[in-house]
Amino acid sequence: MKGKLNIREIAAQAGLSIATVSRVLAGKANTRAATREKVLAIARQHGVMENLTAGRLLLNNLVVFAPPRAFDQRTDIFYYKVIQGIHQALNHHDVRVRYCGIDELDSDAALFLEKMHQPETDAAIIVGIDDRHIHQLAAELNKPCVLINCLDQRMRLPAVSPDHQLIGHFSANYLFEQGHRQLLTLHCLRRYTMAQRLAGVRDAWRANNLYMDERRHLLTAEGFGSAEAEQRVSAWLQRTPANKRPTAILAGGDFMAMGAMSALQNAGLRVPQDISVMSMDGFNLAAIHDIALTSVHVPRNELGSEAVRVLQQRLLNPDGPCGNLLLAGKLVNGETVRRLRQQAPVRQEGLYE
Repeated sequence: MKGKLNIREIAAQAGLSIATVSRVLAGKANTRAATREKVLAIARQHGVMENLTAGRLLLNNLVVFAPPRAFDQRTDIFYYKVIQGIHQALNHHDVRVRYCGIDELDSDAALFLEKMHQPETDAAIIVGIDDRHIHQLAAELNKPCVLINCLDQRMRLPAVSPDHQLIGHFSANYLFEQGHRQLLTLHCLRRYTMAQRLAGVRDAWRANNLYMDERRHLLTAEGFGSAEAEQRVSAWLQRTPANKRPTAILAGGDFMAMGAMSALQNAGLRVPQDISVMSMDGFNLAAIHDIALTSVHVPRNELGSEAVRVLQQRLLNPDGPCGNLLLAGKLVNGETVRRLRQQAPVRQEGLYE
């Protein structure tokens, strides 16, 4: 009888009306949590859940946890857009979404538990929270939960993130493919995800048989703002002889790229004629100083929609394996990177001499 049970039979086993069972299996919100779980348990037992369409979201109420700054476009546009992506993905579902701000590392566990223990809370999406205690609590609450741009070190919660290491590797390798051999990476390392991008940059140097001397090829900043980036690059230009300067700067974000370009302009250097500039976190600025920015667009809205998709699968198959979905970036060619003409040296001796 696997997969053949009809609504009338489920209703008989659950002791409920056919209309109630129909509402539950259609993902409607006007059913009590206990009633919904009773119907879904019978449906799973007989394999009916396997035949439900992926478009149904079998919950009424979702809580999104994120750092407080994520709810203000002016303080964190990236996470703000991620949360918008969640909201847009749920537009055609009958789901109420609530939001709760908690700190990234020293999260308020009592507040988290209060929101999760509320009877109306069916599931959660956690955005950018690195507190392992919160991950542990979420895994033990027996309510579906998906992480965005963070990682459960104990592998009990599914996650959706940008592939930071691959994005770093791709970005640096693109500049090497354009003929650049000396790159300055302008980067903020305040979170492990940024360290992953830097690891990708290092991998690209090695893959091209080049040596990355971090004293010359890495410039770090405390944040992603343009003012600090401009100050750091200006100071670096003053202490670096012209013949030691790189041919390209790889910035960790659009606003950092803006600061770098301002510093170059103030020093009388042209982009890209003298030094190319590329960003690893596109979307925020399409152009800087009226020059179209070359950048890799890190997935942003897609993080929210894919997290909702993963949540659907957890609802349909709560005992299924957990995994981490990594999303690739997308290159946007602008006018801030110049292709250099470089010829490989010709070896006079034979290969086997």
